[in-house]
Amino acid sequence: MQVDHLLRLDRLDLSLVWGEEALLDQEIGGVTATDLEDPARFLQPGEIVLSGLVWWARDGDPVKTDRFVSALREAGAVALLAGEETHGEVPAELADACRKHRVALLAVPAHTSFRAITEAVYLRQWGELSRRPTDHYALPENVRVDLERALERGASAAELLDLSFAHLGTPDCHLLTGSGRTVARTATAPELPARRAAEALRGRLGTTVRIEADDSVFDTWYLHLPEDGQVPPRILHEIGDLVGRHRRRQDLRAAPGRQAHEELVTRVGSAYGEVNALEEALRSCGLAGAAAYTVVVAASDNPDERGDAAAALAEGLKHQRTVAFAVAGRVEGEAVAVLAHEPDPGGAVPARLGEVWPLLHACRPGAALHAGVSDPVPGPADLPGALAQARYALAAARSATSEASAGAAAARVARPADLADLGTLLAGVPVDVRAAYLDTVLGPLLDAGKGSNATLLETLEVFLAHNCSWARTAEALHLHVNTVHYRVERIEALTGRDLSRLDHKLDLRAALLCR
Repeated sequence: MQVDHLLRLDRLDLSLVWGEEALLDQEIGGVTATDLEDPARFLQPGEIVLSGLVWWARDGDPVKTDRFVSALREAGAVALLAGEETHGEVPAELADACRKHRVALLAVPAHTSFRAITEAVYLRQWGELSRRPTDHYALPENVRVDLERALERGASAAELLDLSFAHLGTPDCHLLTGSGRTVARTATAPELPARRAAEALRGRLGTTVRIEADDSVFDTWYLHLPEDGQVPPRILHEIGDLVGRHRRRQDLRAAPGRQAHEELVTRVGSAYGEVNALEEALRSCGLAGAAAYTVVVAASDNPDERGDAAAALAEGLKHQRTVAFAVAGRVEGEAVAVLAHEPDPGGAVPARLGEVWPLLHACRPGAALHAGVSDPVPGPADLPGALAQARYALAAARSATSEASAGAAAARVARPADLADLGTLLAGVPVDVRAAYLDTVLGPLLDAGKGSNATLLETLEVFLAHNCSWARTAEALHLHVNTVHYRVERIEALTGRDLSRLDHKLDLRAALLCR
């Protein structure tokens, strides 16, 4: 495994601070985590060094930084992976020292644990070792030969599982994703609903082996046997390596299609999209001629997790085996999917996605993923409108989550039918438009420097919330009714609105919701 391979693992989310190509091509021989000022005596040549930078201080001696990096170079370390959690960033002083001593420097975000990096290195090394010629394979020679031939001819994952376990009495084995989707299973294994499968992976019963591949937390593959001790560990890991090679080949074959997916999503999002271009983009993705189309938009409220939206959405849609789709991430952090399916008057497509969404959320609870689903549309010309509708529904999902208690609705799928009130409708209006409307309608009451204006703003909120009842507003604010009358008159004078008129009440209520 080379240093550059770590940067390609999306689930680690590492970023390169400094490092020339020759340094990134170096082989990784091991991992050491340390926060000693001089770790040289604990290092072995070829290791990467993980450091939380506890030893570094902003007002400290620069010589200390230079000495630390110099020790890494002298010990033969191939890279320094610096954690951002302690200081919020990788210090420029450290980058300068790494450049001086020619030690590759990678940044480790706060949400990536050193343990995850260590496991990634050693699992990859194990896989590489197990692929080298040796007389000490765990699987019998004839089984290995059959499996290699099956892999070369493009056998499915289910075929590989059956071949792998046939000489062991064909125990029940499922190949599962982190969200509980069954990728394949042995012939005798029963069907496993997604929720039960996800619970099995997170439970302590049975045996689970993670398949090493360039994947995300949402679509990672796992071999799962419901009982312990059915298969010797060495054999199970060798089977896992074989399945991992199958997965990597599958991903390589799918790579050319990603560009077509990105082109389709770009066409749908274009303000001046032409129908002919959309039809051609759909054809390139194998989605042309469908009876109906639906657009789904997904996003995360956590900026550190936005790269996961496309992976999560793709995994969620793979649970729907009768739906063909194309999905791509956008630079704004959202992911967009175009679904081709049969007519869906009952809303089965979004309903199934809503059932799966909590399972995706459980893969990474801090991701706060949301999705908006459009109503089905009949043809390519309607896709841009469906995209706008899905984005409004996404805003409704986020709005509902922010109003719910913490953790109660951390991940949600919403449909246009969920745009049931003024608040959820306005949530989909662009921020700058809401800000302009707010300033136009309530500008005189928004000056935080004037205490009386803040009081008037509070009075307006309570007055509207109590259906413009003078008595109930006075009771809620612990005021005399005459005081409420006075304040409302001031609000009307400053805003130019008459609170006895319904349209003016709606203007003011909408402005309050735009904050």
